[in-house]
Amino acid sequence: MSTALRAIPRAPGGLPLIGHVVPLLRRPLDFMQSLRSSGDLVRVDVGTLPIYFVNSADLTHELLVNKARHVEKGRFFVRARVLVGDSLPTAPSHIHRPHRRLMQPAFHRERIAEYARVMADRARTMADAWVPGRTIAVDEELAEFSVGTLAETMFSTDISRPAAVAVRRDVPILLKTALLRAVTPRLLDRLPIPANRKFDQAAHRLRKVIDDVVAASRAQDGPEVNDLLSTLLAARDSDTGEALSDREVRDELVAIMFAGTETTASTLCWTFHELAAHPEVEERLLAEIRSVVGDRPVTFEDLPKLEYTDRVLREVSRMHSVPLLMRRVATPVELGGTELPVGTEIAFSLYALHRDPRLYEAPERFDPDRWLPERSQDRPRESYIPFGSGNRKCIGDGFAWTEIVITLATVLARWRLEPLPDHSVREVASAVAHPDRLPMRPVPRTAAA
Repeated sequence: MSTALRAIPRAPGGLPLIGHVVPLLRRPLDFMQSLRSSGDLVRVDVGTLPIYFVNSADLTHELLVNKARHVEKGRFFVRARVLVGDSLPTAPSHIHRPHRRLMQPAFHRERIAEYARVMADRARTMADAWVPGRTIAVDEELAEFSVGTLAETMFSTDISRPAAVAVRRDVPILLKTALLRAVTPRLLDRLPIPANRKFDQAAHRLRKVIDDVVAASRAQDGPEVNDLLSTLLAARDSDTGEALSDREVRDELVAIMFAGTETTASTLCWTFHELAAHPEVEERLLAEIRSVVGDRPVTFEDLPKLEYTDRVLREVSRMHSVPLLMRRVATPVELGGTELPVGTEIAFSLYALHRDPRLYEAPERFDPDRWLPERSQDRPRESYIPFGSGNRKCIGDGFAWTEIVITLATVLARWRLEPLPDHSVREVASAVAHPDRLPMRPVPRTAAA
């Protein structure tokens, strides 16, 4: 270990041989928030592997933007390569740049506007199926909804129905073990325990069914469709004319499923939870939706006019963000005044960043109006990055935000969701911070409520 690395403070609470694995597994959200008290750059040991946590907005921006060319995706994403190959979340820079250029048209504004109609239709179908007063598991309902919506926008043809079924079945299994596999030694992956068997089986099934769909879609002659799969198959690099291989298309599709479903479902869950606890916010939100949308379906064109809705969702996504992301040093780099050698693992927590009291007054308080221009103009831009930043920012941020807004506005116009009085919601760290369970009762809106 270099002299510079030895000078970085080590987080308290580490144990011989296992390091900080215990607090990372038992209370990851609290532990990652506690690191800022030890410094802007702090060493955490996962077993015998040192990981250096970045704990300030300035240093996070330096890592993701200013020094981005010196780092690649780190341990968290490398461990996911068995599932998603060299897709956007895991690819080295020389693959990431051309692939992102190829995929960008699938997420242009015009294409998202087409997807928005699918989102609105599915949101109405979900809301129509609820029964007044009958308890629904909101977390399960929205997980099913987000996976199904993504599957329908990705695979619109009949030959793709098996892929939609596989997405609904297998993605939740894979998401549950994502964070666990990132903070435990790699040798544990080989143990024949139920969690590993379920992960391996789900990964194999998902890759196999999407391989079949990609091959069938490539061979099919028929009318042009506008789903994501067809867009990726047709994409050509503007400089070289090269297309993505079938394996590359498969990996990108799996990565989008993996990254794009839990964020949407979790954000919507937390929004309904927060609205139930803050009826005055729900009242303002409903008034705006009725003013902008009225009795018709929500459209893509409505989104810019739903300004208070946007502030509410910004606050929800601030409070319940991604717990852990990582980078690995690819070429020697100075970060925060410290020289980091090749191979150094760096971690950062958007959850901890977005709850930093140096950036947000009373960060534990739900306050959508903190996003009013007059209250947020002095806050640094890098203090709020729910979809990441720099050249690795999530390519699907516009897709996810559109789905969240449309679904929220559609459901709220018809239902008020009441929490169960005997249930306390607990926050769980996974790919994102999500509620453990969220049972609620739908109450129909009246003309005046």
